[in-house]
Amino acid sequence: MKKTVCFILSLCLSFFMFFSGNICVYAQNQSLEINAPSAILMEAKTGTVIFEKNPDEIRSPASITKIMTMLLAFEALEEGKISLQDEVVTSAHAKSMGGSQVFLEEGEVQTVDTLLKCIAVASGNDASVCMAEHIGGTEGEFVNLMNQKAAELGMKNTHFMDCCGLSNSDEHYTTARDVAIMSKELITKYPEVFNYTTIWMEDITHVTKKGESTFTLSSTNKLLKQYPYANGLKTGSTDKAKYCLSATALKDDVQLIAVVMAAPDYKVRFEDCKNLLNYGFSKVHFYEDVKKEKLAVVPVRAGVDTEVEVGYKNDFVYLDMEGNDISKISKKENIPEFVTAPLKKGDAIGEVNYYLGEKQIGKVDIVVCQDLEEAGFGDYFKRGFSKWLLGMTKL
Repeated sequence: MKKTVCFILSLCLSFFMFFSGNICVYAQNQSLEINAPSAILMEAKTGTVIFEKNPDEIRSPASITKIMTMLLAFEALEEGKISLQDEVVTSAHAKSMGGSQVFLEEGEVQTVDTLLKCIAVASGNDASVCMAEHIGGTEGEFVNLMNQKAAELGMKNTHFMDCCGLSNSDEHYTTARDVAIMSKELITKYPEVFNYTTIWMEDITHVTKKGESTFTLSSTNKLLKQYPYANGLKTGSTDKAKYCLSATALKDDVQLIAVVMAAPDYKVRFEDCKNLLNYGFSKVHFYEDVKKEKLAVVPVRAGVDTEVEVGYKNDFVYLDMEGNDISKISKKENIPEFVTAPLKKGDAIGEVNYYLGEKQIGKVDIVVCQDLEEAGFGDYFKRGFSKWLLGMTKL
Protein backbone atom coordinates (compact mmCIF):
# COMPACT_ATOMS: atom_id res chain seq x y z
CA MET A 1 0.00 0.00 0.00
CA LYS A 2 2.83 2.36 0.98
CA LYS A 3 4.61 1.60 -2.32
CA THR A 4 1.43 2.38 -4.24
CA VAL A 5 0.99 5.73 -2.48
CA CYS A 6 4.62 6.66 -3.11
CA PHE A 7 4.23 5.73 -6.79
CA ILE A 8 1.12 7.89 -7.13
CA LEU A 9 2.79 10.84 -5.37
CA SER A 10 5.85 10.48 -7.54
CA LEU A 11 3.69 10.37 -10.68
CA CYS A 12 1.76 13.47 -9.60
CA LEU A 13 4.97 15.32 -8.83
CA SER A 14 6.44 14.43 -12.23
CA PHE A 15 3.19 15.49 -13.91
CA PHE A 16 3.23 18.83 -12.08
CA MET A 17 6.89 19.50 -12.85
CA PHE A 18 6.37 18.67 -16.52
CA PHE A 19 3.43 21.03 -17.01
CA SER A 20 4.71 23.78 -14.76
CA GLY A 21 7.93 23.68 -16.79
CA ASN A 22 5.92 24.09 -20.00
CA ILE A 23 4.03 27.01 -18.48
CA CYS A 24 7.29 28.75 -17.54
CA VAL A 25 8.70 28.32 -21.04
CA TYR A 26 5.49 29.69 -22.55
CA ALA A 27 5.60 32.72 -20.29
CA GLN A 28 9.21 33.33 -21.27
CA ASN A 29 8.32 33.03 -24.94
CA GLN A 30 5.62 35.65 -24.43
CA SER A 31 8.12 38.20 -23.09
CA LEU A 32 9.66 40.64 -25.55
CA GLU A 33 13.42 40.94 -25.60
CA ILE A 34 14.91 43.69 -27.75
CA ASN A 35 18.67 43.82 -28.23
CA ALA A 36 18.89 47.42 -29.43
CA PRO A 37 19.36 49.89 -26.55
CA SER A 38 16.43 52.08 -27.65
CA ALA A 39 13.13 50.98 -29.17
CA ILE A 40 9.45 51.81 -29.36
CA LEU A 41 6.34 50.22 -30.88
CA MET A 42 3.42 52.47 -31.78
CA GLU A 43 -0.02 51.95 -33.33
CA ALA A 44 -0.15 54.50 -36.13
CA LYS A 45 -3.75 55.70 -36.15
CA THR A 46 -4.11 56.46 -32.44
CA GLY A 47 -0.46 56.96 -31.55
CA THR A 48 -0.81 54.41 -28.74
CA VAL A 49 2.56 53.18 -27.48
CA ILE A 50 2.48 49.39 -27.11
CA PHE A 51 6.08 48.83 -26.04
CA GLU A 52 9.05 51.02 -25.23
CA LYS A 53 12.67 50.63 -24.17
CA ASN A 54 14.62 53.79 -23.37
CA PRO A 55 12.49 55.66 -25.94
CA ASP A 56 13.70 59.13 -24.92
CA GLU A 57 17.44 58.55 -24.93
CA ILE A 58 19.20 61.00 -27.24
CA ARG A 59 20.82 59.21 -30.18
CA SER A 60 22.26 59.90 -33.62
CA PRO A 61 19.65 58.99 -36.26
CA ALA A 62 21.75 58.47 -39.41
CA SER A 63 19.53 58.14 -42.52
CA ILE A 64 16.24 57.82 -40.68
CA THR A 65 16.66 61.61 -40.74
CA LYS A 66 15.24 61.29 -44.26
CA ILE A 67 11.80 60.53 -42.81
CA MET A 68 11.52 64.23 -42.04
CA THR A 69 12.89 65.10 -45.49
CA MET A 70 10.17 62.99 -47.12
CA LEU A 71 7.52 64.42 -44.80
CA LEU A 72 8.37 67.97 -45.89
CA ALA A 73 8.46 66.87 -49.53
CA PHE A 74 4.94 65.44 -49.35
CA GLU A 75 3.75 68.50 -47.47
CA ALA A 76 5.14 70.72 -50.24
CA LEU A 77 3.38 68.54 -52.83
CA GLU A 78 0.08 68.85 -50.97
CA GLU A 79 0.43 72.63 -50.75
CA GLY A 80 1.22 72.90 -54.46
CA LYS A 81 4.68 74.36 -53.86
CA ILE A 82 6.21 71.58 -55.94
CA SER A 83 4.90 68.83 -58.22
CA LEU A 84 6.01 65.28 -58.97
CA GLN A 85 6.88 66.37 -62.52
CA ASP A 86 9.16 69.23 -61.42
CA GLU A 87 12.63 68.89 -62.94
CA VAL A 88 15.38 69.38 -60.36
CA VAL A 89 18.97 70.24 -61.33
CA THR A 90 21.70 68.57 -59.26
CA SER A 91 24.02 71.09 -57.60
CA ALA A 92 27.73 70.65 -56.91
CA HIS A 93 26.85 70.47 -53.21
CA ALA A 94 24.36 67.65 -53.77
CA LYS A 95 26.85 65.71 -55.92
CA SER A 96 29.48 66.00 -53.19
CA MET A 97 27.51 63.92 -50.69
CA GLY A 98 29.21 60.75 -49.55
CA GLY A 99 27.71 57.67 -47.95
CA SER A 100 24.74 56.04 -49.66
CA GLN A 101 24.05 57.76 -52.95
CA VAL A 102 22.56 57.28 -56.39
CA PHE A 103 25.55 59.02 -58.07
CA LEU A 104 23.86 62.12 -59.45
CA GLU A 105 26.19 64.29 -61.52
CA GLU A 106 26.37 68.07 -61.23
CA GLY A 107 23.88 69.55 -63.70
CA GLU A 108 21.94 66.29 -64.00
CA VAL A 109 18.16 66.69 -64.08
CA GLN A 110 15.74 64.37 -62.28
CA THR A 111 12.07 64.76 -61.44
CA VAL A 112 10.73 65.06 -57.89
CA ASP A 113 9.07 61.68 -58.40
CA THR A 114 12.41 60.04 -59.20
CA LEU A 115 14.15 61.81 -56.31
CA LEU A 116 11.53 60.46 -53.89
CA LYS A 117 12.28 56.95 -55.14
CA CYS A 118 16.01 57.56 -54.70
CA ILE A 119 15.44 58.71 -51.11
CA ALA A 120 12.88 56.11 -50.04
CA VAL A 121 14.40 53.08 -51.77
CA ALA A 122 18.16 53.60 -51.98
CA SER A 123 18.56 56.23 -49.21
CA GLY A 124 20.36 58.55 -51.61
CA ASN A 125 22.09 61.37 -49.74
CA ASP A 126 22.65 63.25 -53.00
CA ALA A 127 18.95 62.94 -53.88
CA SER A 128 17.97 64.18 -50.41
CA VAL A 129 20.06 67.33 -50.81
CA CYS A 130 18.56 67.90 -54.30
CA MET A 131 15.08 67.71 -52.76
CA ALA A 132 16.06 69.98 -49.89
CA GLU A 133 17.45 72.64 -52.23
CA HIS A 134 14.40 72.42 -54.48
CA ILE A 135 12.03 73.06 -51.57
CA GLY A 136 14.08 75.33 -49.33
CA GLY A 137 16.43 77.04 -51.78
CA THR A 138 19.42 75.83 -49.77
CA GLU A 139 19.97 72.79 -47.59
CA GLY A 140 20.50 75.09 -44.61
CA GLU A 141 17.11 76.75 -45.04
CA PHE A 142 15.47 73.36 -45.53
CA VAL A 143 17.03 72.13 -42.28
CA ASN A 144 15.43 75.13 -40.56
CA LEU A 145 12.09 73.91 -41.90
CA MET A 146 12.86 70.42 -40.58
CA ASN A 147 13.47 71.76 -37.09
CA GLN A 148 10.34 73.89 -37.23
CA LYS A 149 8.29 70.85 -38.20
CA ALA A 150 9.86 68.79 -35.42
CA ALA A 151 8.83 71.44 -32.89
CA GLU A 152 5.33 71.59 -34.37
CA LEU A 153 4.95 67.81 -33.98
CA GLY A 154 6.10 67.88 -30.36
CA MET A 155 9.41 66.14 -31.06
CA LYS A 156 10.95 67.52 -27.88
CA ASN A 157 14.31 65.76 -28.11
CA THR A 158 15.20 66.31 -31.76
CA HIS A 159 17.51 68.68 -33.61
CA PHE A 160 18.65 68.35 -37.20
CA MET A 161 21.88 69.62 -38.77
CA ASP A 162 21.40 68.19 -42.27
CA CYS A 163 18.69 66.65 -44.44
CA CYS A 164 20.16 63.19 -44.90
CA GLY A 165 21.80 62.10 -41.62
CA LEU A 166 25.46 62.17 -42.64
CA SER A 167 26.34 64.62 -39.88
CA ASN A 168 28.50 63.35 -37.02
CA SER A 169 27.72 66.47 -35.00
CA ASP A 170 26.40 66.00 -31.48
CA GLU A 171 23.83 68.65 -32.46
CA HIS A 172 22.19 66.21 -34.89
CA TYR A 173 20.07 63.99 -32.68
CA THR A 174 16.68 62.48 -31.99
CA THR A 175 15.03 59.67 -30.00
CA ALA A 176 13.09 56.51 -30.80
CA ARG A 177 9.89 58.21 -29.62
CA ASP A 178 10.43 61.25 -31.84
CA VAL A 179 11.22 59.04 -34.84
CA ALA A 180 7.92 57.22 -34.26
CA ILE A 181 6.11 60.57 -34.06
CA MET A 182 7.43 61.80 -37.42
CA SER A 183 6.90 58.36 -38.97
CA LYS A 184 3.29 58.43 -37.82
CA GLU A 185 2.78 61.89 -39.29
CA LEU A 186 4.23 60.81 -42.63
CA ILE A 187 2.35 57.55 -43.14
CA THR A 188 -1.03 58.65 -41.77
CA LYS A 189 -1.15 62.05 -43.45
CA TYR A 190 0.52 60.97 -46.70
CA PRO A 191 -0.16 57.24 -47.23
CA GLU A 192 0.98 57.68 -50.84
CA VAL A 193 4.49 57.39 -49.41
CA PHE A 194 3.91 53.63 -49.47
CA ASN A 195 4.02 53.81 -53.27
CA TYR A 196 7.72 54.52 -52.80
CA THR A 197 8.68 52.66 -49.61
CA THR A 198 7.34 49.33 -50.92
CA ILE A 199 9.58 49.37 -54.02
CA TRP A 200 12.15 46.59 -53.78
CA MET A 201 14.09 47.34 -56.95
CA GLU A 202 13.67 49.83 -59.79
CA ASP A 203 15.82 51.37 -62.50
CA ILE A 204 16.36 55.08 -62.99
CA THR A 205 18.11 56.74 -65.93
CA HIS A 206 21.07 59.11 -65.62
CA VAL A 207 21.37 61.59 -68.47
CA THR A 208 24.59 63.59 -68.24
CA LYS A 209 27.30 65.03 -70.47
CA LYS A 210 28.84 61.57 -70.43
CA GLY A 211 25.72 60.12 -71.99
CA GLU A 212 22.83 58.01 -70.79
CA SER A 213 23.12 55.18 -68.27
CA THR A 214 20.86 53.03 -66.13
CA PHE A 215 21.19 52.78 -62.36
CA THR A 216 19.30 50.21 -60.30
CA LEU A 217 17.76 51.35 -57.02
CA SER A 218 17.76 48.54 -54.47
CA SER A 219 15.87 48.85 -51.21
CA THR A 220 17.87 49.12 -48.01
CA ASN A 221 14.85 47.83 -46.07
CA LYS A 222 15.29 44.05 -46.11
CA LEU A 223 12.04 43.61 -44.16
CA LEU A 224 10.21 44.03 -47.47
CA LYS A 225 11.42 40.52 -48.30
CA GLN A 226 11.70 39.13 -44.78
CA TYR A 227 8.36 40.19 -43.28
CA PRO A 228 5.04 39.65 -45.08
CA TYR A 229 3.28 42.73 -43.70
CA ALA A 230 6.11 45.26 -44.13
CA ASN A 231 5.32 48.43 -46.11
CA GLY A 232 8.12 50.80 -45.07
CA LEU A 233 9.82 52.89 -43.87
CA LYS A 234 13.51 53.89 -43.50
CA THR A 235 16.86 52.44 -42.51
CA GLY A 236 19.92 54.28 -41.27
CA SER A 237 23.49 53.49 -40.24
CA THR A 238 26.73 55.32 -39.49
CA ASP A 239 29.62 54.57 -37.17
CA LYS A 240 28.16 57.05 -34.69
CA ALA A 241 24.51 55.97 -34.97
CA LYS A 242 25.19 52.25 -35.45
CA TYR A 243 22.13 50.55 -37.03
CA CYS A 244 18.69 52.19 -36.95
CA LEU A 245 15.32 51.38 -38.47
CA SER A 246 11.82 52.76 -38.48
CA ALA A 247 9.75 49.84 -39.76
CA THR A 248 6.08 50.02 -40.68
CA ALA A 249 3.75 47.10 -41.29
CA LEU A 250 0.04 46.61 -41.97
CA LYS A 251 -2.04 43.58 -40.98
CA ASP A 252 -5.83 43.30 -40.60
CA ASP A 253 -6.20 47.10 -40.74
CA VAL A 254 -3.68 47.54 -37.91
CA GLN A 255 -0.76 49.77 -38.95
CA LEU A 256 2.25 49.55 -36.65
CA ILE A 257 5.48 51.53 -36.39
CA ALA A 258 8.52 49.82 -34.84
CA VAL A 259 11.61 51.92 -34.23
CA VAL A 260 15.01 50.62 -33.08
CA MET A 261 18.10 52.76 -32.64
CA ALA A 262 21.79 51.96 -32.15
CA ALA A 263 21.46 48.23 -32.84
CA PRO A 264 24.90 46.54 -32.87
CA ASP A 265 24.55 45.23 -36.44
CA TYR A 266 22.16 45.29 -39.37
CA LYS A 267 20.71 41.85 -38.65
CA VAL A 268 19.76 42.83 -35.09
CA ARG A 269 17.81 45.90 -36.23
CA PHE A 270 15.69 43.77 -38.57
CA GLU A 271 15.16 40.97 -36.03
CA ASP A 272 14.27 43.46 -33.31
CA CYS A 273 11.69 45.12 -35.54
CA LYS A 274 10.19 41.78 -36.57
CA ASN A 275 9.88 40.83 -32.90
CA LEU A 276 8.28 44.17 -32.09
CA LEU A 277 5.80 43.88 -34.96
CA ASN A 278 4.88 40.28 -34.14
CA TYR A 279 4.32 41.29 -30.53
CA GLY A 280 2.11 44.18 -31.60
CA PHE A 281 0.01 42.20 -34.04
CA SER A 282 -0.56 39.47 -31.43
CA LYS A 283 -1.64 42.02 -28.82
CA VAL A 284 -3.56 44.72 -30.68
CA HIS A 285 -7.14 44.54 -31.94
CA PHE A 286 -8.55 47.53 -33.75
CA TYR A 287 -12.14 48.80 -33.98
CA GLU A 288 -13.11 51.77 -36.12
CA ASP A 289 -16.46 53.39 -36.79
CA VAL A 290 -16.13 55.80 -39.69
CA LYS A 291 -17.61 59.27 -39.40
CA LYS A 292 -21.25 59.51 -40.56
CA GLU A 293 -21.72 62.95 -42.08
CA LYS A 294 -25.44 62.66 -42.82
CA LEU A 295 -26.87 60.60 -40.01
CA ALA A 296 -30.37 62.07 -39.76
CA VAL A 297 -32.54 65.13 -40.38
CA VAL A 298 -33.74 66.94 -37.24
CA PRO A 299 -36.48 69.63 -36.99
CA VAL A 300 -35.31 73.15 -36.12
CA ARG A 301 -37.19 75.48 -33.80
CA ALA A 302 -36.90 79.27 -33.97
CA GLY A 303 -34.70 79.08 -37.06
CA VAL A 304 -34.71 80.39 -40.62
CA ASP A 305 -34.37 76.75 -41.70
CA THR A 306 -36.98 74.32 -40.48
CA GLU A 307 -34.74 71.24 -40.45
CA VAL A 308 -31.05 70.36 -40.44
CA GLU A 309 -28.84 67.36 -41.20
CA VAL A 310 -26.77 66.03 -38.31
CA GLY A 311 -23.78 63.69 -38.28
CA TYR A 312 -20.81 62.36 -36.30
CA LYS A 313 -18.13 64.92 -35.47
CA ASN A 314 -15.32 62.44 -36.14
CA ASP A 315 -14.41 58.77 -36.52
CA PHE A 316 -14.37 56.55 -33.45
CA VAL A 317 -11.28 54.43 -32.96
CA TYR A 318 -10.75 51.88 -30.19
CA LEU A 319 -7.56 49.95 -29.59
CA ASP A 320 -7.92 46.81 -27.48
CA MET A 321 -4.87 45.18 -25.94
CA GLU A 322 -6.73 43.09 -23.36
CA GLY A 323 -7.81 40.27 -25.66
CA ASN A 324 -11.49 41.32 -25.67
CA ASP A 325 -13.84 40.33 -28.47
CA ILE A 326 -14.21 43.65 -30.29
CA SER A 327 -16.99 42.19 -32.47
CA LYS A 328 -19.18 42.66 -29.39
CA ILE A 329 -18.74 46.44 -29.37
CA SER A 330 -22.14 48.16 -29.55
CA LYS A 331 -23.26 51.76 -29.79
CA LYS A 332 -26.25 53.90 -28.89
CA GLU A 333 -27.08 57.12 -30.74
CA ASN A 334 -28.72 59.88 -28.72
CA ILE A 335 -30.35 62.35 -31.12
CA PRO A 336 -32.77 65.02 -29.82
CA GLU A 337 -36.26 65.32 -31.24
CA PHE A 338 -35.48 68.89 -32.31
CA VAL A 339 -32.79 71.58 -32.06
CA THR A 340 -33.18 75.30 -31.41
CA ALA A 341 -31.52 78.04 -33.47
CA PRO A 342 -29.09 79.75 -33.51
CA LEU A 343 -26.34 77.12 -33.92
CA LYS A 344 -22.99 77.04 -35.68
CA LYS A 345 -21.86 74.25 -37.98
CA GLY A 346 -20.15 71.65 -35.80
CA ASP A 347 -22.06 72.49 -32.60
CA ALA A 348 -22.81 69.36 -30.59
CA ILE A 349 -26.49 68.48 -30.15
CA GLY A 350 -26.18 64.83 -29.10
CA GLU A 351 -23.74 61.94 -28.88
CA VAL A 352 -23.15 58.34 -29.80
CA ASN A 353 -21.87 56.14 -26.96
CA TYR A 354 -19.81 52.98 -27.52
CA TYR A 355 -19.88 49.95 -25.21
CA LEU A 356 -17.91 46.77 -24.78
CA GLY A 357 -20.30 44.63 -22.80
CA GLU A 358 -21.61 46.91 -20.05
CA LYS A 359 -18.53 49.15 -20.05
CA GLN A 360 -18.60 52.43 -21.95
CA ILE A 361 -15.39 52.74 -23.95
CA GLY A 362 -15.92 56.11 -25.61
CA LYS A 363 -18.21 58.55 -27.33
CA VAL A 364 -18.44 60.85 -30.33
CA ASP A 365 -20.42 64.07 -30.53
CA ILE A 366 -23.33 64.36 -32.95
CA VAL A 367 -23.20 67.79 -34.57
CA VAL A 368 -25.21 70.00 -36.92
CA CYS A 369 -23.86 70.05 -40.48
CA GLN A 370 -24.56 73.74 -41.21
CA ASP A 371 -25.02 77.13 -39.56
CA LEU A 372 -28.53 77.78 -38.29
CA GLU A 373 -29.66 81.39 -38.06
CA GLU A 374 -32.35 82.47 -35.62
CA ALA A 375 -35.59 83.44 -37.34
CA GLY A 376 -36.72 87.08 -37.19
CA PHE A 377 -40.12 88.75 -37.58
CA GLY A 378 -39.78 88.84 -41.36
CA ASP A 379 -39.06 85.09 -41.48
CA TYR A 380 -42.12 84.28 -39.41
CA PHE A 381 -44.25 86.62 -41.56
CA LYS A 382 -43.05 84.92 -44.79
CA ARG A 383 -43.65 81.50 -43.30
CA GLY A 384 -47.15 82.46 -42.14
CA PHE A 385 -47.98 84.07 -45.46
CA SER A 386 -46.81 80.97 -47.35
CA LYS A 387 -49.06 78.76 -45.21
CA TRP A 388 -52.00 81.08 -45.78
CA LEU A 389 -51.37 81.13 -49.52
CA LEU A 390 -51.14 77.33 -49.61
CA GLY A 391 -54.42 77.11 -47.74
CA MET A 392 -56.10 79.47 -50.19
CA THR A 393 -55.04 77.42 -53.19
CA LYS A 394 -56.71 74.35 -51.68
CA LEU A 395 -60.11 76.10 -51.41
